Amino acid sequence: MPVIKTKGDQPVELFYQDLGKGKPVIFIHGWPSNSCMWEYQLGVLPERYRCIAYDRRGFGCSEGLFTGYDYDTLASDLNDLIEGLELSDVTLVGFSMGGGEVIRYLSNYGSSKVSKIVLISSVVPYMMQAQDNPDGLPKSMFDEFDQQIRTDRPAFLSTFGKMFFGVTLVNHPVSNDLLTWAHGLTLMSSQAPTLGCLWAFASTDFREECKKVDVPALLIHGDADKTVPIGISSQKAVGLIPDAELKIYNGAPHGLFVTEKERLNKDLIGFIG
Repeated sequence: MPVIKTKGDQPVELFYQDLGKGKPVIFIHGWPSNSCMWEYQLGVLPERYRCIAYDRRGFGCSEGLFTGYDYDTLASDLNDLIEGLELSDVTLVGFSMGGGEVIRYLSNYGSSKVSKIVLISSVVPYMMQAQDNPDGLPKSMFDEFDQQIRTDRPAFLSTFGKMFFGVTLVNHPVSNDLLTWAHGLTLMSSQAPTLGCLWAFASTDFREECKKVDVPALLIHGDADKTVPIGISSQKAVGLIPDAELKIYNGAPHGLFVTEKERLNKDLIGFIG
């Protein structure tokens, strides 16, 4: 099993998949899943690129600790992966919470090894409601998530997964089997990293960091996303990132890497080149 040992204050072993050859593309998964969520991208894009998808610390097959889930630590892990694999001319693809890792990596380590970025259904620039961010989501919502995770994490994740893929009483964009698969990926973690990352993506303000991004950026977001509403995220981020394009997927939920997989793969290939 390929792993890389990080070098930060709280070192861990990170598991990664490394598929294909050519220009490197790093896939950063969302909360609370792991790198296997990229199944439909890793089944196609390695025909053209070297595709690397790793499990965030505390998720999937990567080692987890009780603390260390702030964005500085997570960006340091990404930097250790890039350096350890001696990568350059990288395209970073961050989904949901992973969008924050992309922005914080560029902020802390620069773009000398990065040529482009893609933010999919991303939490950037700032999720939580604040005096200067009145359109954000209220802290009380995240408090409720926190309590439900502490009480019955599997039950919370099951309900969360249905909203994630846009499942309602009358709309079933994915099968029950796929919901079961996705739910299983989220269970490959534990309470501490799930909570630590929840508060990291909820409370981190990337607005000033977005303004300093100096590589081309593609933002992709569904306008039916109930998990990370487009109006508080990508529609604001595209106005902050200097060289950014936003593609809106009409009717798509948060988990568009599954529900819109063919379109997403085509757009990724078109942008990466």
